[in-house]
Amino acid sequence: MRSIDPLLTELVGWFTWLPWWAESLALIVGCCAVVLPLHGVAFRAMQRAAAGKSLFWRSLVARTHGPSRLGLLIVAISAAAAPLTWDVRLVVNQVLLVALVTLCGWCCAIAIHIWSVVYLRGYKLDTEDNLLARKHVTQVRILRRAAITLVVLVTISVALMTFEPVRQYGVSLLASAGAAGLILGLAMQPVLSNLVAGIQIAITQPIRIEDAVIVENEWGWVEEITATYVVVRLWDWRRLVLPLTYFIQKPFQNWTRDGASLIGSVMLYLDHTAPIEAMRRKLAEIAAGSRLWDGNVVNLQVSDARETVIEVRMLVSARNAPQTWDLRCEVREKMLAYLRTEHPGALPRHRAEWVAPGAEGRHGPAAGAGPGVRVETVPQ
Repeated sequence: MRSIDPLLTELVGWFTWLPWWAESLALIVGCCAVVLPLHGVAFRAMQRAAAGKSLFWRSLVARTHGPSRLGLLIVAISAAAAPLTWDVRLVVNQVLLVALVTLCGWCCAIAIHIWSVVYLRGYKLDTEDNLLARKHVTQVRILRRAAITLVVLVTISVALMTFEPVRQYGVSLLASAGAAGLILGLAMQPVLSNLVAGIQIAITQPIRIEDAVIVENEWGWVEEITATYVVVRLWDWRRLVLPLTYFIQKPFQNWTRDGASLIGSVMLYLDHTAPIEAMRRKLAEIAAGSRLWDGNVVNLQVSDARETVIEVRMLVSARNAPQTWDLRCEVREKMLAYLRTEHPGALPRHRAEWVAPGAEGRHGPAAGAGPGVRVETVPQ
């Protein structure tokens, strides 16, 4: 059986009438035209074979389409460049070296992605109690972005170092005084600070994916955590974009830091004669009849007393932030309807003392007040 190099040399001899550059290009294009269809057939066969396999094998096959094609092209072009002239082979070898470095970096990025997909397959964010899932998803997504960014930087650096002028310039830059490094560090300070903040958030986790937070007086959910910023999905479908350093340097409210369940408060301002015990029984009835209540907390207290009204605070708990909000609204609506129907006198009222003609008020006649004039307003 004849080897490949003599066959390629004989094939090149058929095109001796072409210029050297056209001859080299024709040989390389011919090899690529043979390899690419073969790769397509082999990849479709691998897809059919992995259709019934586990998530790992399906992700591996789907993600290796591009790298496997690039690897075959590197092998084919390397074989095609063997019979070419020395000058052409130098250029082709340099291109192949850069392609090989790119292939290695690409494979590392794919390995990181497949690992994250397989690791997170047991954690679902659409469940009711998703605290553990949010914790792992946040950590893996941030660390995956940081690792892929590092792989890209290393790949670009190694690819540039394959060129002699760039390698010498890099060595001289590293060996030079610290002025250039200081300027570069100052210029990259926002990027580096966000990168460090992202790693700190992944470790300490002040926020997680789908956490309910209040930032900048806006309430919403953490939708995405990238390498440089955080996207908060607000309750009215707007998006609030904040840098990562915001959640390290400034205070904010996290309603689901340790669990999804929340206690919601409803404040009512009523007359001093409001039936507190009857309202407490009605609140328990409203909570028990609501599908939003989780059965943990229901309470009613008079939290303050002012000159004209008392402050009544009602507490109810729900499984998550959206249900807590809806339950608060439901309790407020039903309690007000109950008071209007059963105890209309419990709603806020203003009282006045009326002085009949010739009579004096409890505190004496008002100055300049004539007969039949309202002279004072009192709480009771």
